[in-house]
Amino acid sequence: MATISAQDVKRLRDATGAGFMDAKRALTENEGNFETASDWLRQKGLASSGKRAGRQNAEGAVALARSGDAAALVELKSETDFVAKSPDFVDMANRLAQLVADEGEGVVADKAGVIDDLKVTLKENIEIGRVVRIEPAAGNVLDAYLHMQNERGKNGVLVELSGGSQELAHDVAVHIAFARPQYLSRHDVPDAEVEPERRLIEAQAREEGKPEKAMTKIIEGRLTGWFKERCLLEQSFVKDEKQTVQQVLGDATVVRFAQVEIGR
Repeated sequence: MATISAQDVKRLRDATGAGFMDAKRALTENEGNFETASDWLRQKGLASSGKRAGRQNAEGAVALARSGDAAALVELKSETDFVAKSPDFVDMANRLAQLVADEGEGVVADKAGVIDDLKVTLKENIEIGRVVRIEPAAGNVLDAYLHMQNERGKNGVLVELSGGSQELAHDVAVHIAFARPQYLSRHDVPDAEVEPERRLIEAQAREEGKPEKAMTKIIEGRLTGWFKERCLLEQSFVKDEKQTVQQVLGDATVVRFAQVEIGR
């Protein structure tokens, strides 16, 4: 029996667009002969997945899994809502999330062949998107929220708190899911984003004919509103808009958070 190397499999995959396991099986069945293996894949209808690689995959599913104190979110991307809510697709997303929760984010790098096979099975451009795993420090709490729609997760959040309760961490996670903050606080926003916005606000104020003596106050006021849209601690809390998230937290501190949402 011919020895099949990883390089041989890669060459056949690159040439035909077949999945990893299909390419390996084709070479094995044809004693390592590249040409007959290529013909074998075409005859079996397995040499077409490469044609799908350039197609947009803005749909998909977000899966949440836990392992001990840790939790993970995995985004699996597809082209259509129909495939995204199919049992095989959702099961794959859930299995990947559990692997990440158990073993760490790096485990997904070994799953390229499995994803290629799923592309062939479901006939869409499927790929792993964002992958997040959080294991809280000793004494901290971690909670999560997963918004379900059309039979699969579409919007997942993880939140780690210091000095807060599990219930508070969950409430903050729900808030993040719907308010979609990009940063924890204004101190985390890069100057490369703040300064262009500051210049735009100033230009708009001058165009509106605002008085020069009030210009600084106007710019800072509008910039505060801009920060409020993007920064978690400054946002109005979704369950009580009279309070900011910072006020709701009290003595608790958000150590970190992550949000994975399909189409965003």
